[in-house]
Amino acid sequence: MKRKAIGAAALEVGAVGLGCMPMSWAYTGSRQRGEESLRTVHAALDRGSTLLDTADMYGPFTNELLLGRVLKERRADAFVSTKVGLLVGEQHIVANGRPGYVKRACDASLRRLQTDVIDLYQLHRADPEVPVEETWGAMAELVGAGKVRSLGLCAVGARAARRDGRGGLHAGTIRQLERIQQVFPVSSVMAELSVWSPEALEALLPWCTSRGVGFLAAMPLGNGFLTGTLTPGQGFEPDDVRARHPRFTAEMMAANQPVVAGLRRVAARHGADVTPAQVALAWVLARGTSVVPVPGAKHERWAAENAAAAELLLTDADLAEIAGLPAAQGSWD
Repeated sequence: MKRKAIGAAALEVGAVGLGCMPMSWAYTGSRQRGEESLRTVHAALDRGSTLLDTADMYGPFTNELLLGRVLKERRADAFVSTKVGLLVGEQHIVANGRPGYVKRACDASLRRLQTDVIDLYQLHRADPEVPVEETWGAMAELVGAGKVRSLGLCAVGARAARRDGRGGLHAGTIRQLERIQQVFPVSSVMAELSVWSPEALEALLPWCTSRGVGFLAAMPLGNGFLTGTLTPGQGFEPDDVRARHPRFTAEMMAANQPVVAGLRRVAARHGADVTPAQVALAWVLARGTSVVPVPGAKHERWAAENAAAAELLLTDADLAEIAGLPAAQGSWD
């Protein structure tokens, strides 16, 4: 697989990563199977998808434990990215950015992942009760201690960004970035970016590009919608985040079918084996040399299909057709 560089340190990863969250968290629980997940991670690594993205809150903890079983055998093949800063309670999620907690959480992640070093340690969310510079400073100390190689920030969620209401969807994230960049270099930013959620192109991605900061595209397949495998009205299990998302009501899924239809048309021009999902990932890859899509997958088949998207080159006509697709309908938060 082609490789891309993340951040000023030019840390290299496969052009398409693997989001491990669906294996343990947020998606249909009845379809989460440990052995299948292990095969999925191995399949991704076999095909050059070296960036494995997880977080201590996924499970919580079980996703890191699962990855640790693979890393124990194949640490040299992987680029390990995990996150800190969110705690999962019975009915809620809270931020914790206290320096002491961050350091303890890192040690715990290292144990679960069965590794001596985390390649990319990301701040999942800033704690409103702790100056972000203090949290970032503690993370920087982990780099100095050799426990972490580089640091990244996850963008503020859309709902919080709209509550902020100052200067655009990602203005709050950019303000955080400006502050923490003064403490220690930011190697990457993770934010949603896909054909049906392109908002990061307006300000956040240009900010990253101009400063040599890598961009990890979260949800590049639109939580599965852009794969074309979901049927309007099919329903989701109660533990699946899509059961509560406005864009996944039967009405909105039907209304947004023209987006998938456009991806299908582009795919058909490239061959019978090319899928809408691969076109969606190729679109993200075309956004820049330091943009790495991180699609989630919990089945070997999907990991292999996603990895193959790294070889799909869209033409100017393809990109123009995708640019002309109707904007997605429905709120995303």
